[in-house]
Amino acid sequence: MRLDGARCVVTGATEGIGKAIAERLGAAGARLAVCSRSADKVTRVVAELQGKGVTVYGVPCDVGEEDDVARFHAGAREALGGVDVLINNAGLAHFVSVAKMTTAQFDETMAVNVRGVFLMSRAFMSDLIESRGHIINVASLAGRNAVPGAAAYAAAKHAVLGFSKSMFLETRKTGLRVTAICPGSVVTPFFDKAGVTVDRPEHKLQPQDVADAVVSVLSLPERALISELDIRPTDP
Repeated sequence: MRLDGARCVVTGATEGIGKAIAERLGAAGARLAVCSRSADKVTRVVAELQGKGVTVYGVPCDVGEEDDVARFHAGAREALGGVDVLINNAGLAHFVSVAKMTTAQFDETMAVNVRGVFLMSRAFMSDLIESRGHIINVASLAGRNAVPGAAAYAAAKHAVLGFSKSMFLETRKTGLRVTAICPGSVVTPFFDKAGVTVDRPEHKLQPQDVADAVVSVLSLPERALISELDIRPTDP
C-alpha cells in the first residue's frame, strides 16, 4: 500500500503505541482520523500533528460504546472521504489477581480490548472492503501466553487473536487484509496507569518499534499479507 495520501484510522492514538503509529503514518504522508477517551488529549495530539503538516481529524471516542463508535465512524468517513486503514490499538489492563479483581475491572478490560475491536471493525468494514484496505489489530504476546496477575488482559488479547484470525478468513476474498500484531513489553504510560514498574526499561521495546512494524506491514504490495507478527525485545 502507498502510505502517502492513505486514509488511516488509529484508536487510542493520544499516547504510547497509538501516538507513535499516528506520528509515523503522518510523517509518511497519510491522512488521519484519531481518537481516545480523553477530549483534552485528543485536542493536544491533533494540534501536534497539524503542527507537523499532517491532515488529521480527531474526536473523543470510547471504542467500547456503540454510539461513540458510530459517531466517530461518520465523522472520520466524512473528513477523510473514505478509509484505507483501521488500526485497532486502544487497550488497557488491570494488573490484579482473579481473586481480587472486581467485576468492573473485568468488564472494562473486555469492553475496550475486545468489544472495541469488534465495534470499530464492524463500523468500518464496508469502507475497507470498498477500498481493499487493511485492518491491523494490536494484540500482545499476552494473547499467546498465560499472564499471572493479568488474567483478564491475557484473556482479552487471546480473544483479539481469535477474532483477527476469523475475520481474516471471512473477508479474505474481498481483498481486505487483516493483521494481528503481538508486541512484547513496550515502555509506555500503559504500565504507569496500571501501577506496574517496568524492569530494565532500556531493554524493552519502544512505541516507535511497533510503529515501524506497522508501517512495514502496510507497505507490502497488495498481493502479500503478514497475518500475524510477534515483536519481542532482543534482550528482555
